[in-house]
Amino acid sequence: MYKLLISPILFLFDAERVHYFVCEVLHLAFKIPFIPSILRSVYTYEHPGLVQEIAGLRFRNPVGLAAGFDKNAEMVDELEALGFGFIEIGTVTPRPQPGNEKPRLFRLKSDRALINRMGFNNKGAAVAAHKLKQRKSKILVGGNIGKNKDTPNEQALSDYLICFRELFDVVDYFVVNVSSPNTPGLRDLQEKGPLTSLLRELQLKNKEKLQPKPIFLKIAPDLTDSQLDDIIDIVKVTGIAGVIATNTTISRANLKTPQQEVDKIGAGGLSGAPLTHRSTEVIRYLCDRSENAFPVIGVGGISSAQDALDKRRAGASLVQIYSGFIYEGPGLAKRICKAIAGN
Repeated sequence: MYKLLISPILFLFDAERVHYFVCEVLHLAFKIPFIPSILRSVYTYEHPGLVQEIAGLRFRNPVGLAAGFDKNAEMVDELEALGFGFIEIGTVTPRPQPGNEKPRLFRLKSDRALINRMGFNNKGAAVAAHKLKQRKSKILVGGNIGKNKDTPNEQALSDYLICFRELFDVVDYFVVNVSSPNTPGLRDLQEKGPLTSLLRELQLKNKEKLQPKPIFLKIAPDLTDSQLDDIIDIVKVTGIAGVIATNTTISRANLKTPQQEVDKIGAGGLSGAPLTHRSTEVIRYLCDRSENAFPVIGVGGISSAQDALDKRRAGASLVQIYSGFIYEGPGLAKRICKAIAGN
Protein backbone atom coordinates (compact mmCIF):
# COMPACT_ATOMS: atom_id res chain seq x y z
CA MET A 1 0.00 0.00 0.00
CA TYR A 2 2.85 2.38 0.83
CA LYS A 3 4.44 2.23 -2.63
CA LEU A 4 1.12 2.18 -4.51
CA LEU A 5 -0.85 4.82 -2.62
CA ILE A 6 1.09 6.70 0.03
CA SER A 7 4.52 7.47 -1.43
CA PRO A 8 3.17 8.76 -4.80
CA ILE A 9 1.20 11.38 -2.87
CA LEU A 10 4.01 12.26 -0.45
CA PHE A 11 6.48 12.57 -3.30
CA LEU A 12 4.43 15.37 -4.84
CA PHE A 13 5.68 17.71 -2.10
CA ASP A 14 9.01 19.07 -0.92
CA ALA A 15 11.09 16.26 0.57
CA GLU A 16 12.06 18.00 3.81
CA ARG A 17 8.52 19.23 4.50
CA VAL A 18 7.19 15.72 3.93
CA HIS A 19 9.73 14.35 6.39
CA TYR A 20 8.54 16.64 9.18
CA PHE A 21 4.90 16.04 8.27
CA VAL A 22 5.30 12.26 8.51
CA CYS A 23 7.17 12.57 11.81
CA GLU A 24 4.42 14.76 13.24
CA VAL A 25 1.69 12.36 12.10
CA LEU A 26 3.53 9.43 13.66
CA HIS A 27 4.11 11.39 16.85
CA LEU A 28 0.43 12.32 17.14
CA ALA A 29 -0.73 8.80 16.28
CA PHE A 30 1.49 7.40 19.02
CA LYS A 31 -0.53 9.28 21.62
CA ILE A 32 -3.57 7.12 20.81
CA PRO A 33 -3.37 4.23 23.32
CA PHE A 34 -3.75 1.27 20.95
CA ILE A 35 -1.64 2.59 18.06
CA PRO A 36 1.84 1.66 19.41
CA SER A 37 0.85 -1.98 19.95
CA ILE A 38 -0.73 -2.17 16.48
CA LEU A 39 2.40 -0.77 14.86
CA ARG A 40 4.60 -3.25 16.72
CA SER A 41 2.39 -6.17 15.73
CA VAL A 42 2.47 -5.11 12.07
CA TYR A 43 6.11 -4.09 11.67
CA THR A 44 8.14 -6.05 14.25
CA TYR A 45 9.58 -9.49 13.55
CA GLU A 46 11.20 -11.39 16.39
CA HIS A 47 13.35 -14.49 16.05
CA PRO A 48 16.08 -15.85 18.33
CA GLY A 49 18.47 -16.00 15.37
CA LEU A 50 18.27 -12.23 14.97
CA VAL A 51 19.68 -11.42 18.40
CA GLN A 52 23.33 -10.40 18.19
CA GLU A 53 26.03 -9.20 20.54
CA ILE A 54 28.34 -6.67 18.94
CA ALA A 55 30.88 -4.53 20.77
CA GLY A 56 29.42 -5.67 24.09
CA LEU A 57 25.88 -4.61 23.16
CA ARG A 58 22.91 -6.92 22.71
CA PHE A 59 20.90 -6.05 19.59
CA ARG A 60 17.40 -7.53 19.34
CA ASN A 61 17.91 -7.60 15.57
CA PRO A 62 20.67 -6.40 13.23
CA VAL A 63 18.62 -3.78 11.32
CA GLY A 64 18.99 -0.19 12.42
CA LEU A 65 17.86 3.24 11.29
CA ALA A 66 20.80 5.35 10.18
CA ALA A 67 21.57 8.82 11.46
CA GLY A 68 19.85 11.74 9.77
CA PHE A 69 16.24 10.69 10.17
CA ASP A 70 15.89 11.57 13.86
CA LYS A 71 18.45 14.29 14.33
CA ASN A 72 17.19 15.52 17.70
CA ALA A 73 16.17 12.22 19.33
CA GLU A 74 12.51 13.21 19.17
CA MET A 75 11.15 10.01 17.58
CA VAL A 76 12.96 7.12 19.27
CA ASP A 77 9.89 5.54 20.84
CA GLU A 78 7.85 5.85 17.65
CA LEU A 79 10.62 4.44 15.47
CA GLU A 80 11.18 1.54 17.86
CA ALA A 81 7.66 0.37 17.03
CA LEU A 82 8.60 0.04 13.34
CA GLY A 83 10.77 -3.01 13.90
CA PHE A 84 14.28 -1.60 14.15
CA GLY A 85 16.91 -3.23 16.31
CA PHE A 86 18.63 0.07 17.04
CA ILE A 87 18.27 3.78 16.28
CA GLU A 88 21.06 6.23 15.54
CA ILE A 89 20.26 9.84 16.36
CA GLY A 90 22.01 12.94 15.04
CA THR A 91 24.29 14.11 13.70
CA VAL A 92 24.39 16.16 16.89
CA THR A 93 26.64 19.20 17.36
CA PRO A 94 27.54 20.99 20.61
CA ARG A 95 25.53 24.10 19.79
CA PRO A 96 22.25 24.32 17.86
CA GLN A 97 22.62 25.24 14.22
CA PRO A 98 20.09 25.78 11.43
CA GLY A 99 22.03 23.95 8.74
CA ASN A 100 22.32 25.02 5.14
CA GLU A 101 19.83 27.09 3.20
CA LYS A 102 16.66 25.43 1.91
CA PRO A 103 15.85 23.60 -0.28
CA ARG A 104 18.48 21.10 0.82
CA LEU A 105 16.88 17.66 0.39
CA PHE A 106 16.08 16.31 -3.08
CA ARG A 107 14.68 13.10 -4.51
CA LEU A 108 16.10 11.41 -7.61
CA LYS A 109 13.10 9.18 -8.18
CA SER A 110 14.37 7.33 -11.25
CA ASP A 111 17.51 6.43 -9.27
CA ARG A 112 15.65 5.72 -6.03
CA ALA A 113 18.10 8.10 -4.40
CA LEU A 114 18.35 11.25 -2.34
CA ILE A 115 20.73 14.20 -2.42
CA ASN A 116 21.02 16.16 0.80
CA ARG A 117 23.06 19.11 1.93
CA MET A 118 21.36 19.51 5.29
CA GLY A 119 24.50 20.72 7.06
CA PHE A 120 24.04 19.14 10.50
CA ASN A 121 20.84 21.03 11.26
CA ASN A 122 20.00 20.14 14.87
CA LYS A 123 19.01 21.62 18.22
CA GLY A 124 22.29 20.84 19.94
CA ALA A 125 23.63 18.10 22.19
CA ALA A 126 21.89 19.27 25.36
CA VAL A 127 18.45 19.07 23.73
CA ALA A 128 19.14 15.60 22.32
CA ALA A 129 20.29 14.41 25.75
CA HIS A 130 17.14 15.81 27.37
CA LYS A 131 14.91 14.05 24.83
CA LEU A 132 16.68 10.73 25.37
CA LYS A 133 16.19 10.99 29.12
CA GLN A 134 12.43 11.12 28.47
CA ARG A 135 12.17 8.09 26.18
CA LYS A 136 10.28 5.01 27.32
CA SER A 137 11.54 2.26 25.02
CA LYS A 138 14.66 0.22 25.76
CA ILE A 139 15.89 0.05 22.17
CA LEU A 140 19.62 0.61 21.72
CA VAL A 141 20.45 4.18 20.68
CA GLY A 142 23.62 5.43 19.04
CA GLY A 143 24.75 9.03 19.22
CA ASN A 144 26.20 10.34 15.97
CA ILE A 145 28.35 13.36 16.82
CA GLY A 146 29.98 16.10 14.77
CA LYS A 147 31.38 19.60 14.96
CA ASN A 148 29.65 22.92 14.45
CA LYS A 149 30.12 24.50 11.04
CA ASP A 150 31.92 27.55 12.43
CA THR A 151 34.36 25.51 14.53
CA PRO A 152 37.81 25.37 12.87
CA ASN A 153 39.21 21.90 12.33
CA GLU A 154 42.02 22.71 14.74
CA GLN A 155 39.40 23.02 17.49
CA ALA A 156 37.17 20.14 16.33
CA LEU A 157 38.23 17.88 19.20
CA SER A 158 36.59 20.23 21.68
CA ASP A 159 33.24 19.93 19.86
CA TYR A 160 33.38 16.13 19.79
CA LEU A 161 34.29 16.02 23.48
CA ILE A 162 31.35 18.28 24.38
CA CYS A 163 28.95 15.99 22.51
CA PHE A 164 30.56 12.94 24.09
CA ARG A 165 30.11 14.39 27.57
CA GLU A 166 26.51 15.55 27.00
CA LEU A 167 25.32 12.25 25.52
CA PHE A 168 27.37 9.71 27.44
CA ASP A 169 24.72 8.77 29.99
CA VAL A 170 21.86 8.51 27.47
CA VAL A 171 23.27 6.62 24.48
CA ASP A 172 24.56 3.08 24.10
CA TYR A 173 27.30 3.80 21.55
CA PHE A 174 28.88 6.73 19.75
CA VAL A 175 29.54 7.39 16.09
CA VAL A 176 32.21 9.91 15.12
CA ASN A 177 31.09 11.62 11.92
CA VAL A 178 33.98 13.11 9.96
CA SER A 179 32.64 12.02 6.59
CA SER A 180 29.66 14.24 5.80
CA PRO A 181 30.27 16.27 2.62
CA ASN A 182 27.97 19.06 3.81
CA THR A 183 30.14 20.74 6.45
CA PRO A 184 33.06 22.60 4.82
CA GLY A 185 36.41 21.00 5.61
CA LEU A 186 34.96 18.20 7.73
CA ARG A 187 36.26 15.42 5.50
CA ASP A 188 39.80 16.72 6.00
CA LEU A 189 39.53 15.18 9.48
CA GLN A 190 39.52 11.73 7.82
CA GLU A 191 43.24 12.09 7.10
CA LYS A 192 45.32 9.70 9.16
CA GLY A 193 47.05 12.18 11.46
CA PRO A 194 44.06 14.33 12.54
CA LEU A 195 41.74 11.33 12.76
CA THR A 196 44.12 9.27 14.89
CA SER A 197 44.57 12.19 17.26
CA LEU A 198 40.81 12.83 17.48
CA LEU A 199 39.87 9.23 18.17
CA ARG A 200 42.73 8.70 20.59
CA GLU A 201 41.61 11.65 22.72
CA LEU A 202 37.99 10.48 22.67
CA GLN A 203 39.10 7.03 23.75
CA LEU A 204 41.12 8.48 26.62
CA LYS A 205 38.00 10.21 27.91
CA ASN A 206 35.99 7.04 27.28
CA LYS A 207 38.36 4.89 29.31
CA GLU A 208 38.04 7.25 32.27
CA LYS A 209 34.44 6.09 32.59
CA LEU A 210 33.42 3.19 34.82
CA GLN A 211 31.72 1.55 31.82
CA PRO A 212 33.12 2.88 28.53
CA LYS A 213 30.82 3.07 25.50
CA PRO A 214 31.67 1.61 22.08
CA ILE A 215 32.89 4.25 19.64
CA PHE A 216 32.42 3.71 15.91
CA LEU A 217 33.85 5.74 13.04
CA LYS A 218 31.62 6.60 10.07
CA ILE A 219 33.56 6.83 6.82
CA ALA A 220 32.90 8.10 3.31
CA PRO A 221 32.49 5.76 0.34
CA ASP A 222 34.85 7.95 -1.67
CA LEU A 223 38.02 6.82 0.12
CA THR A 224 40.75 5.09 -1.87
CA ASP A 225 42.09 1.67 -0.97
CA SER A 226 45.16 3.24 0.63
CA GLN A 227 42.91 5.48 2.72
CA LEU A 228 40.88 2.45 3.75
CA ASP A 229 44.14 0.80 4.80
CA ASP A 230 44.76 3.87 6.96
CA ILE A 231 41.30 3.48 8.49
CA ILE A 232 42.10 -0.12 9.43
CA ASP A 233 45.35 0.99 11.06
CA ILE A 234 43.58 3.79 12.92
CA VAL A 235 40.94 1.45 14.33
CA LYS A 236 43.64 -0.91 15.59
CA VAL A 237 45.84 1.84 17.03
CA THR A 238 43.06 3.74 18.81
CA GLY A 239 41.10 0.68 19.91
CA ILE A 240 37.70 2.02 18.86
CA ALA A 241 34.89 -0.50 18.45
CA GLY A 242 34.54 -0.50 14.67
CA VAL A 243 33.48 1.26 11.50
CA ILE A 244 30.23 2.33 9.88
CA ALA A 245 30.52 2.06 6.11
CA THR A 246 29.42 4.23 4.48
CA ASN A 247 28.19 7.80 4.55
CA THR A 248 26.81 9.57 1.47
CA THR A 249 28.92 10.04 -1.66
CA ILE A 250 29.91 13.14 -3.61
CA SER A 251 30.02 11.04 -6.80
CA ARG A 252 27.33 11.49 -9.46
CA ALA A 253 28.46 8.63 -11.70
CA ASN A 254 26.04 6.40 -13.62
CA LEU A 255 22.81 8.13 -12.60
CA LYS A 256 19.59 7.69 -14.57
CA THR A 257 18.44 11.18 -13.67
CA PRO A 258 19.26 13.64 -16.49
CA GLN A 259 22.55 15.45 -15.95
CA GLN A 260 20.86 18.82 -16.28
CA GLU A 261 18.56 18.03 -13.37
CA VAL A 262 21.44 16.74 -11.25
CA ASP A 263 23.45 19.89 -12.00
CA LYS A 264 20.48 22.05 -11.03
CA ILE A 265 20.29 20.37 -7.62
CA GLY A 266 23.95 21.09 -7.00
CA ALA A 267 26.16 20.00 -4.13
CA GLY A 268 25.28 17.45 -1.48
CA GLY A 269 25.70 13.86 -0.44
CA LEU A 270 24.07 11.19 -2.60
CA SER A 271 22.40 8.22 -0.89
CA GLY A 272 20.18 5.38 -2.00
CA ALA A 273 20.41 2.75 -4.71
CA PRO A 274 23.37 4.27 -6.63
CA LEU A 275 25.49 3.75 -3.50
CA THR A 276 24.62 0.07 -3.04
CA HIS A 277 27.57 -1.48 -4.87
CA ARG A 278 30.26 0.90 -3.63
CA SER A 279 29.27 0.67 0.04
CA THR A 280 29.31 -3.13 -0.19
CA GLU A 281 32.76 -2.96 -1.81
CA VAL A 282 34.06 -0.86 1.07
CA ILE A 283 32.60 -3.27 3.63
CA ARG A 284 34.19 -6.26 1.91
CA TYR A 285 37.55 -4.50 1.64
CA LEU A 286 37.62 -3.54 5.32
CA CYS A 287 36.57 -6.99 6.50
CA ASP A 288 38.90 -8.92 4.20
CA ARG A 289 41.90 -6.66 4.63
CA SER A 290 41.58 -6.51 8.42
CA GLU A 291 40.73 -10.22 8.66
CA ASN A 292 37.52 -9.26 10.48
CA ALA A 293 39.48 -7.60 13.25
CA PHE A 294 36.56 -5.33 14.16
CA PRO A 295 32.82 -5.12 13.47
CA VAL A 296 31.57 -3.17 10.47
CA ILE A 297 28.06 -1.72 10.32
CA GLY A 298 26.90 -1.66 6.71
CA VAL A 299 24.84 1.22 5.36
CA GLY A 300 24.33 2.64 1.89
CA GLY A 301 21.76 1.75 -0.74
CA ILE A 302 19.89 -0.94 1.17
CA SER A 303 16.51 -0.97 -0.57
CA SER A 304 15.66 -4.65 -0.26
CA ALA A 305 16.27 -7.72 1.85
CA GLN A 306 18.74 -8.92 -0.77
CA ASP A 307 20.78 -5.71 -0.46
CA ALA A 308 21.04 -6.31 3.28
CA LEU A 309 22.02 -9.95 2.80
CA ASP A 310 24.73 -8.88 0.35
CA LYS A 311 26.21 -6.54 2.93
CA ARG A 312 26.08 -9.25 5.57
CA ARG A 313 27.87 -11.64 3.23
CA ALA A 314 30.48 -8.97 2.59
CA GLY A 315 31.15 -8.99 6.33
CA ALA A 316 28.79 -6.46 7.92
CA SER A 317 27.74 -7.43 11.43
CA LEU A 318 24.80 -5.02 11.42
CA VAL A 319 23.05 -2.97 8.75
CA GLN A 320 21.29 0.40 8.68
CA ILE A 321 18.73 1.87 6.33
CA TYR A 322 17.65 5.41 5.48
CA SER A 323 16.87 6.16 1.83
CA GLY A 324 15.43 2.67 1.38
CA PHE A 325 13.13 3.39 4.31
CA ILE A 326 11.87 6.48 2.43
CA TYR A 327 11.32 4.70 -0.88
CA GLU A 328 10.21 1.27 0.33
CA GLY A 329 8.24 2.26 3.41
CA PRO A 330 8.08 1.13 7.04
CA GLY A 331 7.87 -2.57 6.22
CA LEU A 332 11.46 -2.76 4.97
CA ALA A 333 13.06 -3.50 8.36
CA LYS A 334 10.70 -6.45 8.92
CA ARG A 335 11.37 -7.88 5.45
CA ILE A 336 15.11 -7.68 6.07
CA CYS A 337 14.77 -9.35 9.47
CA LYS A 338 12.77 -12.20 7.97
CA ALA A 339 15.37 -12.72 5.25
CA ILE A 340 18.26 -12.72 7.74
CA ALA A 341 16.46 -15.15 10.03
CA GLY A 342 15.87 -17.46 7.09
CA ASN A 343 19.54 -17.59 6.06
